[in-house]
Amino acid sequence: MKKILWPFGIGLLVLIIVVGIAVGLYIGPIVKIGMEEVGPQIAKVSIKVDAVDIFLLTGSAKIKGLIVGNPNGYKTPQAISVGTVAVSVNPFSVLSNKIIVRSVHVESPEITFEGGLGSNNLSKIMNNVNALAQKGKETGNKPASKIEVDDFLITGAKVHVILTSLGNKEMTLPLPNIHLTDMGKGSNGLTPVELTRAVLDAIISGTIKVVTSSVTQLGHSVQNLGKGVGQTVGGSVNKITNSIGGLFGK
Repeated sequence: MKKILWPFGIGLLVLIIVVGIAVGLYIGPIVKIGMEEVGPQIAKVSIKVDAVDIFLLTGSAKIKGLIVGNPNGYKTPQAISVGTVAVSVNPFSVLSNKIIVRSVHVESPEITFEGGLGSNNLSKIMNNVNALAQKGKETGNKPASKIEVDDFLITGAKVHVILTSLGNKEMTLPLPNIHLTDMGKGSNGLTPVELTRAVLDAIISGTIKVVTSSVTQLGHSVQNLGKGVGQTVGGSVNKITNSIGGLFGK
C-alpha cells in the first residue's frame, strides 16, 4: 500500500507546485495592472511597473521597474524609480480581512527632489495623498481592505536634488536607510492610502533632512569664500546666501 501511495504523493506534490507556479504567473500581470490603475488614484501621478512576479507557495513577490511620475509643472519626468522591490506576504492572509505583509525591501531607489524645502515635487504628491484621505472621511466612503506591514526597509537610496532657488543647481546625495516596523499592527490595520502616507512621509522626511544638511553646508562654504574678498565678490556671496535663505520658504 505504501509503495502505491508514495508515487501518488510525489505526483500530487509536483502538481501542486506546477499549479502554484502557473497561478502565480497568471496573477502577476493582474497585480501589475492593479498597481498602475490604483496608484495614480492615490498619488495623482503616473505609476508604471515593468513586471510583477508572484510565488504563491512561498508567499513572496518581486516588483521590477517601478516608476512613480512627477506632478504636472515639474521639469523632471519622475519622482521615484526602483529597480526591484522584494515582498514577503503571509499567503493565508490574502483572502482575509487584513493582508499581512511580512517584509518589504526596496533596493537602491532613485529619488528626485525638485523645488525648495517648503514646496517640491514630493510634498505635492503627499498633498495629493492627504487630500484623497480627507475626501474619503468627508464622503464616508466604505473603507478599503486593510494591510499590515511588519518590516519595511529602503536601502541604498540616492536623492537627485534640483534646487530651483539656486538656478536649478543639481547634486546627488546618499539617503540613509529607512526602516519602518509594525505598520498596521493589531486588529485595525492600514488602508492603502494610509500605508502610502506612512511610507511617503518617511521618504520625504529623510530627503528633507539630507537636503537641508547639504544646503546648510553650501551656505557656510559660500560665506567663508566671501570673507576677506573684495566688495564685488562679497555682493555676489550675499546674493547666493539670500537665495539659500529663500530656498527654505519655497
